[in-house]
Amino acid sequence: MEAEKSLSEINERIRDGSVRVVTAEEMPAIVEELGPDGAVREVDVVTTGTFGAMCSSGVFLNLGHSDPPIKISRAWLNRVEAYGGVAAVDLFLGATQPSEDRGIEYGGAHVIEDLVSGRAVDVMGEGVGTDCYPRMEIETTLHLEDLNQALMVNPRNAYQRYNAATNSSDRTLHTYMGTLLPRLGNVHYSGAGVLNPISNDPGFEYIGTGVRIFLGGAQGYIVGPGTQHSPETGFATLMVAGDLKRMSSEFLRAATFTRYGPTLYVGVGVPIPILNERLALSTAVRDKDITVPIVDYGVQRRDRPVLRSVSYAELRSGFVEINGKEVPTASLSSFHMARMVAGTLKRWIERGEFLLTEQAEPLPRGGVSRPMKQTKELPYVGDVMNRDVVTVGENISVPEAARVIVGSRFDHLPVVSEDGKLMGIITTWDISKAVANGNISRVSEIMTRRVYSATPDEPIELAARTMDIHSISALPVVDKDNRVIGMITSNDLSRLFAGRRSR
Repeated sequence: MEAEKSLSEINERIRDGSVRVVTAEEMPAIVEELGPDGAVREVDVVTTGTFGAMCSSGVFLNLGHSDPPIKISRAWLNRVEAYGGVAAVDLFLGATQPSEDRGIEYGGAHVIEDLVSGRAVDVMGEGVGTDCYPRMEIETTLHLEDLNQALMVNPRNAYQRYNAATNSSDRTLHTYMGTLLPRLGNVHYSGAGVLNPISNDPGFEYIGTGVRIFLGGAQGYIVGPGTQHSPETGFATLMVAGDLKRMSSEFLRAATFTRYGPTLYVGVGVPIPILNERLALSTAVRDKDITVPIVDYGVQRRDRPVLRSVSYAELRSGFVEINGKEVPTASLSSFHMARMVAGTLKRWIERGEFLLTEQAEPLPRGGVSRPMKQTKELPYVGDVMNRDVVTVGENISVPEAARVIVGSRFDHLPVVSEDGKLMGIITTWDISKAVANGNISRVSEIMTRRVYSATPDEPIELAARTMDIHSISALPVVDKDNRVIGMITSNDLSRLFAGRRSR
């Protein structure tokens, strides 16, 4: 007969001090030694923990009423705008909102950390003016203790696992996965692997709405499935809430990703009662059992290519192999702090300070996060590009190229191989400079070999961004075999966007 126990039995052991608690990092060895039935008898609770950048976080704040009263329509805390459309003096401050005077170096996350750390926050508000709320402006300075309520409500925290990121392009990318070096220069990943809460209960046998958790150094609750909850793909999430006034800056830390923006590092831990052998087995998961895709962020589309699948054990080794290349890895989350979360939660339970709660409702075990439905889109490059592009070979002379460019409608000439593949590009400026210098040479000697190009199925806004980033005015359009099939210029884009604005 399968070994089982009840939640009430475990809570009674918490109360009388006889509860047996281990962290998720310790549980695999116990199950391996005793088997799942022995682990049920030996262990009552397994504590989990994660500590990483959780952008989908924020706080509801009630400021209290001023005299005369004000109905705040817009508000700023330390020059970071908060949403004022909730009620007269209720605000919602998002962690990723940037400051209006310090930009992305300071944001909502930093205001949250300032409040939790006991620092004063400057508040400015604007009102619309009504008979019951006649005041139009307010300026004051508040501490966390001055607020009636400060409720953290995070729509999406504690991902079950998270894509690893790399970059195949030839330029450095600044993303929510950190700075990704060109040409597969590094791999960044996030998540606590063996300690991750949902990885230890992927079937949501215990994790559910109403379950008491560790949140930011205090007790919080699971509100329900997080936004983008996608359990069928192994990317389940949690919506969580807790009292900011009870939290600690040790487990809530603001950060800014270089040239991307602010985020909030949040400590989340879920205790998992070992009620049966199924939970004993699921909490015996190891880093080697949890796999994630390495995604190429060099392709700036929603559906980025997956280069390979790796385990957390491989990622934490410091290197992974991609296409025969050894690539260094680094974690954006802190495994040390995840251990701190799991360990702190363990001590709370052992001291009788944290009782486990029944789930009020299970989380969905099915479902996939869907992409946005887009009813109005910009056209693709293939819809706008000029198809009568003129190309030249690398062995023709500069005077020949000059005659070609004079006779064409473009200021750029793609240089192609005999089979039409893109090799380089020359411009009227390149030709003029060569002639002025008396350098009557061949195209191969003056062409730019590092060419930025577009593909016909690429959204036009990506081509526009490429031109803007690299300060260029035209892109050859190539097919999947890198053969030149067209050209798109800044003039094409100007006409397109001017036409859209005039409608």
